[in-house]
Amino acid sequence: MFRHQGKNRTFIHDLRLATLLSFVAGIVNITGVLAVNTLTTNVTGHFAFFAEEVIKYNYAAAFSFFVFTLFFLMGAFTSNFLSELVAIKRPGLPHVIPIALEIAILTTVGFFGMQSDLSSVEGKLIAFSMLFGMGIQNALVTKISKSTVRTTHLTGLFTDLGIELSQLFFL
Repeated sequence: MFRHQGKNRTFIHDLRLATLLSFVAGIVNITGVLAVNTLTTNVTGHFAFFAEEVIKYNYAAAFSFFVFTLFFLMGAFTSNFLSELVAIKRPGLPHVIPIALEIAILTTVGFFGMQSDLSSVEGKLIAFSMLFGMGIQNALVTKISKSTVRTTHLTGLFTDLGIELSQLFFL
């Protein structure tokens, strides 16, 4: 599912990848809702809240929502950057490090994260971590499937932006 690239990828590989992505994203999303009362699998809503808070001149809240989008972007960047670095020395294993990092982040949040208010420091750290992890996942899945399996709207845009920004280091 992760190893097959280019012409070696089949519909079944993409279907398995999409199924796994949906399962993990569903778990992460409900965890984010239960832990900090916010969605943590994409950034479209957070960017809309950012714009709303700017219009209301509530810059502290706007800043928090903007940082949410940046953590997702950093996750997408990190995923592709690490994949490209590993691919230089180990072409068959470029996805291992990003997947391991996502697993570590989500496991840490699962074991140590507690139900918290989003306005608290702990609540923000939980949301930041989960959004970073979802940025990793979305970039990885987008790259593996050559954009066949992907998210849409602003989430997809930030995923693509994170991938392209990390590519600047490999030109």
